[in-house]
Amino acid sequence: MFEIKGKTAVITGGTSGIGLATAEAFLKKGGKVVIAGRSEERGAQALESLKDVPGDVVFRKTDTSDEEDVKDLINFAVNQFGSVDIMFNNAGIGNAAPVDKMSGEDFRKLIDINLTGVFYGIKYAAIQMEKQGKGGAIVSTSSIEGTVGDPNLPAYNSAKGGVNLLTKSSALALAKYNIRVNTVNPGYILTGMVNEKTMGKEGLAALVALHPLGRLGKPEEIAHGVVFLVENEFTTGHNLYIDGGYTAQ
Repeated sequence: MFEIKGKTAVITGGTSGIGLATAEAFLKKGGKVVIAGRSEERGAQALESLKDVPGDVVFRKTDTSDEEDVKDLINFAVNQFGSVDIMFNNAGIGNAAPVDKMSGEDFRKLIDINLTGVFYGIKYAAIQMEKQGKGGAIVSTSSIEGTVGDPNLPAYNSAKGGVNLLTKSSALALAKYNIRVNTVNPGYILTGMVNEKTMGKEGLAALVALHPLGRLGKPEEIAHGVVFLVENEFTTGHNLYIDGGYTAQ
């Protein structure tokens, strides 16, 4: 088993939701964590929420669509803690419009963050892990929407489908370095973006009805899946669906 204790994990989109829950999970396993996000304020709030969890955690402001920012993030983690052993590419945004109504600007912006940003994260984490010569684990957040289509999510579907296959390609290329590359593919999860306040009671109920288990997921349930993918040393190139049965239909 890959021991998280004493290892350094970098988490993009780490200031809330799945990223923050995973940061807490890694800390409880004895890891050292760098959480990255675009907002200094949200970074400070995230650190405050983790203050009672034993372990070392710091924040780094990062725009994952900027290649230099991602390179700097990896270098920052090495300077802080001496290595990068785990990379969790979790940063992402959403937008909604059918293909004939979506602007090219909105499409490109989502792809830049949700797909190209994952490419940068895998690339520069892998380069550092290769230098260290001790292998490593890279996990990216994909989605059920990388497998099923949605008429209002052409950019999101495209990005998450791309993440699924980018992961398989990267896993094959990096296996010789014992660097494992996987995705976690959530169904709809209760977060700051998906809740009754943002979607309304009827909208939320409609989402719940899509999941055979009759509820939405929790961030900590996805974090548990990320921990599994990091710890299991015989798993690579895998898309792990944690979706309440959504894609079984």
